[in-house]
Amino acid sequence: MTREEKSRVIEDLTAQLAETNVVYVADISGLDAETTSNLRRACFKANIKLEVVKNTLLEKAMGSSDNNYGELPSILKGNTSIMIAENGNAPAKVIKEFRKKSDKPLLKGAYIHEAVFIGDNQLDALINLKSKDEVIGEIVTILQSPAKNVISALKSGGGIIAGLVKTLSEREG
Repeated sequence: MTREEKSRVIEDLTAQLAETNVVYVADISGLDAETTSNLRRACFKANIKLEVVKNTLLEKAMGSSDNNYGELPSILKGNTSIMIAENGNAPAKVIKEFRKKSDKPLLKGAYIHEAVFIGDNQLDALINLKSKDEVIGEIVTILQSPAKNVISALKSGGGIIAGLVKTLSEREG
């Protein structure tokens, strides 16, 4: 690879990193062609971009990025693939599901909305992260609940009061 090609790859990686807040770094070495193809298919279905990268080029791209990747560049050893997604827990779910049939991919680390996670032992914590839409949905549900209770109480209370008024008016008549 010439210097110009390396420079172009670094620029491309830097642009990809700038466009996302979710980057997983994984090791998929040792997977045969069919298994790798199945992993790529699973990533595609989950709207995850999977790409094998050179450690030195990714490290330089991370260094050129405006994001603070913390300790993530220090784990770039051996085979490295990046998984780029919009949803913070999607790659973790794909990795977990895929590892039911294989011992790979191994999670090296992840960068999610300025938080850095290092090590395969972080996989379950990453799976439990809620997406932005899930958090917004929970907040809306929480905010709607008191309003629904008040409306329900008013509706049922109004029926009771109307029933009492009707009963009292029938007695007097």
